[in-house]
Amino acid sequence: MSLRIKTNDKVVILAGKDKGKDGKVIKVFPDKEKAIVEGINLVKRHSKPTQANRQGGIIKKELPMWLCKMQLLCPNCGKAVRFSSIKKEDGKKLRVCKACQEPIDVE
Repeated sequence: MSLRIKTNDKVVILAGKDKGKDGKVIKVFPDKEKAIVEGINLVKRHSKPTQANRQGGIIKKELPMWLCKMQLLCPNCGKAVRFSSIKKEDGKKLRVCKACQEPIDVE
C-alpha cells in the first residue's frame, strides 16, 4: 500500500474519541499502516522512578492511530480533502487538492 500521509502533514481525525480534531503527523509506521499525531490519541502511563527519571509518576503520551481514520488537511482551503498526484517536469510527484486545485506540498 502506498502511504498517502507523510511526516509533518496536517491531518483531520475522522473517527474515534478525537473525531474532528486536527494535528501534525510526528511519525509514520508504513509496515503497520499507523501514524502518531501530535496531541491526538493521548493516554496516561504510570512510570516507576528510575535513574533517568527519579520522580516517576503519570506520563501523557500519544499512541499510533490507523491511517484510514485520518485525512489530509488542505492548507489553502482549510478542509479535510482528497488529493491527486501529478508528475512535474523534473520527475518529482506533487500532491494537489481536489477541492481547490492548489498544491499541498510546500517546497
